[in-house]
Amino acid sequence: MSEQQPRPDDEERSRRRGDADRFAGSKDENLRSRDVTEGPDKAPHRAMFRAMGFDDEDLSSPIVGVPNPAADITPCNVHLDDVADAALDGIDAAGGMPIEFGTITISDAISMGTEGMKASLISREVIADSVELVSFGERMDALVTVAGCDKNLPGMMMAAIRTDLPSVFLYGGSIMPGQHDGRDVTIVQVFEGVGTYAQGDMDADELDDLERHACPGAGSCGGMFTANTMASLSEALGLAPLGSASPPAEDEARYAVAERAGELAMDCIENDRRPSDILTRESFENAIAAQTAMGGSTNAVLHLLALAGEADVDLSIEDFDEISKRTPKIANLQPGGSRVMNDLHEIGGVPVVLRRLLEADLLHGDAMTVTGRTLAEEIAELEANGDLPDDSEIEADFLYSVDDPKEEEGAIKILDGNLAPDGAVLKVTGDDEFYHEGPARVFENEEDAMEYVQSGGIESGDVIVIRNEGPRGGPGMREMLGVTAAVVGAGHEDDVALLTDGRFSGGTRGPMIGHVAPEAAVGGPIGLIEDGDHVTVDIPERDLTVDLSDDELDERREGWETPEPPYEGGILAKYGRDFASAAEGAVTNPRLTRD
Repeated sequence: MSEQQPRPDDEERSRRRGDADRFAGSKDENLRSRDVTEGPDKAPHRAMFRAMGFDDEDLSSPIVGVPNPAADITPCNVHLDDVADAALDGIDAAGGMPIEFGTITISDAISMGTEGMKASLISREVIADSVELVSFGERMDALVTVAGCDKNLPGMMMAAIRTDLPSVFLYGGSIMPGQHDGRDVTIVQVFEGVGTYAQGDMDADELDDLERHACPGAGSCGGMFTANTMASLSEALGLAPLGSASPPAEDEARYAVAERAGELAMDCIENDRRPSDILTRESFENAIAAQTAMGGSTNAVLHLLALAGEADVDLSIEDFDEISKRTPKIANLQPGGSRVMNDLHEIGGVPVVLRRLLEADLLHGDAMTVTGRTLAEEIAELEANGDLPDDSEIEADFLYSVDDPKEEEGAIKILDGNLAPDGAVLKVTGDDEFYHEGPARVFENEEDAMEYVQSGGIESGDVIVIRNEGPRGGPGMREMLGVTAAVVGAGHEDDVALLTDGRFSGGTRGPMIGHVAPEAAVGGPIGLIEDGDHVTVDIPERDLTVDLSDDELDERREGWETPEPPYEGGILAKYGRDFASAAEGAVTNPRLTRD
């Protein structure tokens, strides 16, 4: 890996701006910022800008928005002001007028297991909506979208696609692993520790020590969980430059990535390079292949479907299973393995995985990227610059070859059957041939299921069913790392299955099936099953069924009543009303949900 350069000082930025300022005094007539910066009638608008310190040189330059969800509410985002500052430097040095503005974030880990988790998926929509609104209202010419916690990433990418402004996606980076009992740990081990403690297999002192050491600083959760998955897929999609996902949050390399993103946004303006020029069916197939090969989060299914909808690219939930069947799993990172994102960074980052898939003809190398070069050209460029080590030099016990993979198929499986006519999603972290059948233990919400698990009621062979947690029923489709981790922590990773119309964290492991569609709130079969019904989970056959005939299900459906919405007003009611099915990405954009 080549050594990263330090951030430039003010004199260096000034020199580079002078060299790169292709826009000053001769603004492209197609730049929509002219609506607020040019002409005598825009004197009031310019006066407002001048109040904030912008000068004539700024006002003759393209306006590049930098939406920043920095917040003290989560370590994923606590450092993003520094990351955004580096992007602002890059924009300024390349001749742009950077304008930073804020948007929200929700900490998934802190809201996990509470009613507050219902806000998580809604925050994806609010982020996309708010970035779209500000960039539209203030007539911005381009975007560098900054993201930290899980829903920041798809929300920012959705906004870039909707606006179709020249855009570069910028990830804030992941946290370093903590140390406990001589091993690397992440927040997932703490959640699992809660289950282990409840079973009496961990004492309070050890749980306390684990809690105090699992999260040593800033950055998103360290394994191949949702944030790192979506950051990796931003490279495969072409919305972020290769190599940008893996530098840790507090590493100097993260600032170099951020500054480059700012410079690249200006190049996108100059060449009129937009998300619509990058995103195609092929780029989404590349992203799915990367997801399945790396054992990425099930949430990426939801988010990629949403992104494809925004981009008007035809993509269905069945495509994930088809691509997973032909793409072997070649990376063994947490939660299935023991390694984290920084371990991948140390051997070259996401491009190492992409290169192996490309050489095996499992990616579309001619897919365009944000740099204006194809994916194949970008990999070759990294190799030529010494930023990607030769594959023969890479030694890593968590990375496998395509010819001798960790698993013959990718980690993502799409199940169907009479319990999930529109599909359900599973990430395999254990036995690829998993088969399970047993009695349903039905719970109407996450809290009741968690009480059951922590009380010691769980038995080998159980199929825990949690319903009314879908996009509409929750509303908000809560993640349930607390429950799934408690099941694993209680020693039932391999002999208990769990299914829900809600979601799971990217840190979930074990036979946990989410996104069951249709959801219970709209009359899906998951809302009809009863305690003791015999349920079968058959991964090889992609089958999720209950031992009931169609006639028996129809008879139960006749007695089913649509539940009352859990919230009568406010944002939860509004977005709960608007959510589409999980099988369609749980989107709320009216263009995508209109019948």
